[in-house]
Amino acid sequence: MGRMPSTIALLALGFLILFAAWRGHISGELVAGGFRGYRPNRQDNPRGFYFYLGIYIVAGTAWTVWGVLIYLGLLRPLPWR
Repeated sequence: MGRMPSTIALLALGFLILFAAWRGHISGELVAGGFRGYRPNRQDNPRGFYFYLGIYIVAGTAWTVWGVLIYLGLLRPLPWR
């Protein structure tokens, strides 16, 4: 019963993070740093840009794989309260 909401939520989060990483890679600038509004770009800070791009890709892939594994029944659904 709780498998579909968990799957939809995790897949949506994963796809949104991967979409943000893709758009950042295309434009050359990522949003990072929370409230301070740090935006590393490829020209001024390439190490920071690729560091945050790697975090976005790993996190988006992890959320997406987690959602797929819940959908396949290999993991328990998230405990919704």
